[in-house]
Amino acid sequence: MESEIIEGAAVPVTHSWAHQSTVDLLRQQLAPALRPSGLCSGSGDLALPGTADRYVPDLAVVPTELAVHGGALTPDRTLLVVEATEPSSADTDRTVKRRRYAQFGAPLYLLVDRQERACTLFSQPGALGWTRVEGPHPSGVPVRLPEPFELDLDTSEF
Repeated sequence: MESEIIEGAAVPVTHSWAHQSTVDLLRQQLAPALRPSGLCSGSGDLALPGTADRYVPDLAVVPTELAVHGGALTPDRTLLVVEATEPSSADTDRTVKRRRYAQFGAPLYLLVDRQERACTLFSQPGALGWTRVEGPHPSGVPVRLPEPFELDLDTSEF
């Protein structure tokens, strides 16, 4: 079983089929914009330098050239990090990971809050958090992803 290290504690990664379905819908919508731009998506390890923490996001978009060399990447090497909440991880995704992804420079963090049926896009990270927050948008309201994606995510099935 795969696990993450969150705030120094090992946490098993387990997902329901409903959760996997949400992530799959996101992956399908992102796919047409990825390969032509030299990007790929997956759920590989993200290391947080200077900490023991290691996250396994539900979905991350990275340059393909970085992905093919293996090993953990850092959030600042991603273009987009996505977490879709599960009842067991919702508070971590909403608070701890949101703060840490900003602190470690992920350019975009999309929180798909399945329990609240809402999506929030965080951008422009800084040491004190995100300087731009769009949402929460209720399910069904499109969420615009900026460059390099330039697409509206259909959230109606989230």
